[in-house]
Amino acid sequence: MEFTTGGRLAVRITAADVGKRVSVRRLNDSGSSPERFTDAVGVLTSWTGGVLRITRRSGEIVEIEEGALVAGKVIPAEPARRRGPAATRRELQEIAARGWPARETERLGGWTLRAAGGFTARANSVLPLDDCGLPLDTALERVTDWYAARGLPARVQITTGNPAADERLDAELAGRGWTAERHALMRTAALAPIADRYADEAPVVLSREPDEAWLAAYGRTGADPADALAVLTGGPSVWFATVPQAAASEEPGGTAPDAGDRPAAIARCVIDGRWAGFAALDVSPGRRRQGLGTQVMAALARQALSEGASAAYLQVETDNDAAAGLYDELGFTTHHAYHYRREPLR
Repeated sequence: MEFTTGGRLAVRITAADVGKRVSVRRLNDSGSSPERFTDAVGVLTSWTGGVLRITRRSGEIVEIEEGALVAGKVIPAEPARRRGPAATRRELQEIAARGWPARETERLGGWTLRAAGGFTARANSVLPLDDCGLPLDTALERVTDWYAARGLPARVQITTGNPAADERLDAELAGRGWTAERHALMRTAALAPIADRYADEAPVVLSREPDEAWLAAYGRTGADPADALAVLTGGPSVWFATVPQAAASEEPGGTAPDAGDRPAAIARCVIDGRWAGFAALDVSPGRRRQGLGTQVMAALARQALSEGASAAYLQVETDNDAAAGLYDELGFTTHHAYHYRREPLR
């Protein structure tokens, strides 16, 4: 951060600059900090009574005694950030499929049949991105036989990337008795504001593999944990976040651990080019409403930014009101809705 004019520190802001974005440097009290100077960037929100108040992008307010100010200048306002990244349905579906990969796949024309031992509908359903190249009755017979051979019900995800095609396929399946289920939303957001939510380092541990405690907290691995592990660890660049119980109890507002070694919060992120996909966010019941969900999301977002990502997505069922509130706060907006059609009972 450059403050000098001719090799000397210079204060080039006044009370008239209230409301502008500034960069300042203050002299620290030698007894309170080992660092001689502290820098701050944000909006100068007030300058009264000999005290400057600067609001950082994270919302934190920094107070600086006028006498401690050794340098300052007005800097350009931040560029406006998009509320959500631009993307097509097709792009997001392909990214999401790579980020939550089935253990087994087979192509049927423009359809992809996916199976992973029944672990999640996303990894055990047909993704029909293009024409399958067969009459629908023939294609559905192939689909139901393929899933029956694996002991699974046949499902078709209704998000073809073409709204008109979605409606036609949905109507055709409904007419054949396929049941609509698991209505969900694809939501997107700019990544940087999520990372900005906690500027200070949070007690979040990142790892490439989920440990036993993470998997126990997730609690949805099904009958064969190997199927779940294959999906969870699949994808271009996968990270798992954990807030240990002990670390959470030391945070402001934290309480004594209530679940043994169960993590206070967990989440997963997969990074694929410009996209970071979030999933498996879970906060222990005794730790809710303490900001831990935001902390794990922010830590994963910072990791994704470091790998070149700029946009975020997640998938959430429409009746998950608690998650929706958090995602709203983090800037996620609905890109499109989708659901599944399940074959009739035989």
